[in-house]
Amino acid sequence: MIIGVVGTGSMGSGIAQVAAQSGNQVKAYDLVPEMAGKALEKIKALTQKNVEKGKMTAEARDLLLANLQMVDSMSGFADADFVIEAVVEDPAVKKKVFSELAQICKPSTILGTNTSSISITSISAAVKNPDKVVGMHFFNPPQVMKLVEITRGYYTSDETVEATINLAESFGKKTVLVKRDSPGFIVNRLMFAQFAEAIRLVQEGVASMEDVDEAMRLGLNHPMGPFQLQDFTGVEVCLSVMEYLYTEMRQPQFATPELMKNIVRAGRYGRKTNAGWYDYSK
Repeated sequence: MIIGVVGTGSMGSGIAQVAAQSGNQVKAYDLVPEMAGKALEKIKALTQKNVEKGKMTAEARDLLLANLQMVDSMSGFADADFVIEAVVEDPAVKKKVFSELAQICKPSTILGTNTSSISITSISAAVKNPDKVVGMHFFNPPQVMKLVEITRGYYTSDETVEATINLAESFGKKTVLVKRDSPGFIVNRLMFAQFAEAIRLVQEGVASMEDVDEAMRLGLNHPMGPFQLQDFTGVEVCLSVMEYLYTEMRQPQFATPELMKNIVRAGRYGRKTNAGWYDYSK
């Protein structure tokens, strides 16, 4: 199968790696050429480490890299059977990408979006064949995390859903089906309500940030507490998703705490800036 990946940030590059490792011919594109080059170097470094640790043979690494090609425009997806979009979590940007893909790809090509919260139906409005549009939400990092959320848009066909589930399972993933297009789907609808409540606990002086994280790790066996996870994901990304959920659903559990807004206003986005809820500069 020929798979296209649009966007080569941490999610897109991880998806491209997983798809190529599964024996598919993968073409990846990023609007910023330097990003595509960095993604390829990152994949080479990660797979080399896997070889050194005995997690992958050198032959498997070489086959993965041979299956992966960086292309300089989306016109390279003309022969793709499946395209996965993994660009910034902005409805306007995603719709623009899908509109362009609809002009380039075959009518039979399935167009998947890695959105973590945006309506699949609204994204599919940008194409002529909305039955071919589906949510295919991987988790970070895609090379490690087992889950893929498959989400129906209003017009998504049964055949598209089945093909997407089969593709995800061929990657070695487990899938869950979101039967109705609802903001945040399953995981983020639950997780962002938890994020907001964790922040309110700190904002109201009920507990310290460190103790909230410790309580969630030891009390619920979460690998990371909510503040650690926001720093890992990007606090500004989490803020954007939370505001989208509140705008779409108007449910009080998604109202953004002022403390979170101030963290982002201060430019503390998490690990990527060496400062988020925690300080990583030392």
